[in-house]
Amino acid sequence: MPIFTIIQSVFRFGDLVECSRFCLWKEMCMRLGFISSVLSGFSYEQMMDFAAETGFECVEAACWPKGDGTRRYAGTCHIDVIRVCEDDFYAQHIISYAKEKNVAISSLAFYPNTLDPDPKKRTANIEHLHKLIEASAKLGVGMVTTFIGRDQFKTVEDNLALVREVWPPIVEKARDLGVKIAIENCPMLFGRDQWPGGQNLMTTPSNWRRIFEILPYENFGINYDPSHFVWQMIDYIKPIYEFKDKIFHVHCKDAKLYPDRLQEVGIMGYPLDFMSPKLPGLGDVDWGKYISALTDIGYAGYVCVEMEDRAFEVNEESILKALRLSRKYLRNFVI
Repeated sequence: MPIFTIIQSVFRFGDLVECSRFCLWKEMCMRLGFISSVLSGFSYEQMMDFAAETGFECVEAACWPKGDGTRRYAGTCHIDVIRVCEDDFYAQHIISYAKEKNVAISSLAFYPNTLDPDPKKRTANIEHLHKLIEASAKLGVGMVTTFIGRDQFKTVEDNLALVREVWPPIVEKARDLGVKIAIENCPMLFGRDQWPGGQNLMTTPSNWRRIFEILPYENFGINYDPSHFVWQMIDYIKPIYEFKDKIFHVHCKDAKLYPDRLQEVGIMGYPLDFMSPKLPGLGDVDWGKYISALTDIGYAGYVCVEMEDRAFEVNEESILKALRLSRKYLRNFVI
């Protein structure tokens, strides 16, 4: 064999090794994206186009029932999960378009109250959640992000009994279909409509432990959002280490506390009276410490911006600017 051919082969092998190392490195890295609910006026294709053009690597796709705009950020439907389950052509389009744009779908997102005190609402929410699980399996996403729910008028203990009654069939169905369920730690207690207990029980390390005892499934875990611990005045770093095996998905949202307002209303006041959700970097989360802790535990999953900053909700242009700013800021930590 000519010496040039031998050298050329060595270089090709070296390139292959480097490619393998790069692929392995990418497998070990977090992927930065956003939850799509804030882009309510966009089609699936427009939303994915924006993600690709802006340099996001993934999206947490909003999958509410069409027309369910009962609260802020709810009602957005970028993927019709019922249609996914019934229409193979549509399902393949969802998969193919994501692949074409090189933007992963981190999860199918639907954040209802599955323990709603209204039986009709509870049933409807659970039925739609089942469709998300089926669609997530069919699309090869393998993740659903949601809330555990809460009857806001019952005690923690009564709600734990409801979790034991309602949730095992949901998690078992997801397990059988190879889908993980990640519960966000948002209390869903912001104002008078959610008073007194909020609409999501899985909000603190103490409640996490109790619910994981009730639902000891490997496919049941956490969608970790540090901002909700900030305004609850809970250490948002320490639980990362204790629950490292249960962190399936991560949100990036900040929260800004106003001490002067807190002095006026106290911790029993409506939370929005003493805090505001903010873009990453504009609140009280130390993002360097937060991402550093995630690297400590070897987290290599999806990291999604959750845009809920009213200062940037002036119009569509401002919202898109907010997502771009969030990406630019978080690239200091998520690379």
